[in-house]
Amino acid sequence: MEIDRETNEDNSRRIQVRFVTKLKAPYKVPTAAIAIPSDLSRLGLSSIVNKLLQAVDSEWKTEPFDFLINGELVRLSLEQFLLVKGISAEKILEIEYIRVVAPRKEEEPSPHDDWVSAVDGSSPRFILTGCYDGLGRVWKGAGWCTHILEGHNDAISSVSIINSEGAGGVTVATASKDRTLRLWKFDAVDSSDHPARIRAFKIMRGHNASVHSVAAKTSGDMVCSGSWDCTINLWQTNDSDTDGDVVSIKKRKVNNKAKESQSESEAVSTLVGHTQCVSCVVWPQHETIYSASWDHSVRRWDVETGKDLSAIFCGKVLNCIDIGGEGAALIAASGSDPILRIWDPRKPGTSAPVFQFSSHSSWISACKWHNTSSFHLLSSSYDGKVMLWDLRTAWPLAIMDTHKEKVLCADWWKGDNVVSGGVDAQLRVSSDISIQ
Repeated sequence: MEIDRETNEDNSRRIQVRFVTKLKAPYKVPTAAIAIPSDLSRLGLSSIVNKLLQAVDSEWKTEPFDFLINGELVRLSLEQFLLVKGISAEKILEIEYIRVVAPRKEEEPSPHDDWVSAVDGSSPRFILTGCYDGLGRVWKGAGWCTHILEGHNDAISSVSIINSEGAGGVTVATASKDRTLRLWKFDAVDSSDHPARIRAFKIMRGHNASVHSVAAKTSGDMVCSGSWDCTINLWQTNDSDTDGDVVSIKKRKVNNKAKESQSESEAVSTLVGHTQCVSCVVWPQHETIYSASWDHSVRRWDVETGKDLSAIFCGKVLNCIDIGGEGAALIAASGSDPILRIWDPRKPGTSAPVFQFSSHSSWISACKWHNTSSFHLLSSSYDGKVMLWDLRTAWPLAIMDTHKEKVLCADWWKGDNVVSGGVDAQLRVSSDISIQ
């Protein structure tokens, strides 16, 4: 079978290809080999697959596809790709097609009263944001705020969902420029049209400067925090501490009835080693914390001993870090330049990144791995853009530029949404992103 161009031009040579996919019906095309022009690029290949699908189903609606050859995304014409990769065109070429990874819908923005500095989308039930007005907010969806977390005296710089599935309500943490962290509890089932205002049940004091980042241990019984004082503190999250770190108990009274208790606690331990601001912390494994710093280093810490196990120096101020990818072992980090860097710590003896992505034009503020795909991650930047990446190509899969000013934070939500916030004081939700 031969596929011709839309035009009558037929000057390029043809190659035999077979389109295959891991997608379920109705995305499957016949597996018979066909002859196509060798100078086709992604758009031309996508047109052919759509025609084949329309031949099977007359009601098929055209949609864009991406293509992989030998596990690598095609970003050149077929002829150029085969030449660069040294692949013979004499045999039937197997091309895998996948749905394009890009948002198909932009939800209405969710306005805040100041810069949106932090976002956590790790719970499918809600989105948690932090704002420069000192308030945390809980969103059921775009434009639907159910809870307001009030109590900080300065901007919130980081937020973390500790436990979102427990029967006793949801627990979250916030970190602030007021030098404190706070823990909050609320009922995620609450779907009132008027947001409930709640106060923290625990205030954590101990840092000597702004707290820049907070991350929860996977078990939920502890959080860690990174600060401008160059330290990382570890804290218990349970209501009543057993290590003697509770220093006071406060109760609010409404109509002479005690409505809320509020404890203040101190850090269980402190990790020392960074020489400048600890800009970001993550706690992906039970006994291991990773941190990024303005001292240009990524460090891995043993929680039990408090020791710095390893350090990677990249020569740049770092703003963000996340762990994911193959074997949940790759380190993504970035900061004061437009380059997103990825290291594989399983390869000893080198501090060189295994991947570098450089399509942003300003500082990168956040990076996040997808929680089910070992190939996909996102980044946000002061250039006003959020970009989606696939390790199988150096070009961004999608560029979201709905923010009109600097993007300060971004995360995945429900696996097929991207949530982001920035200087434009808006939470944005980009939805219907197909990740295979």
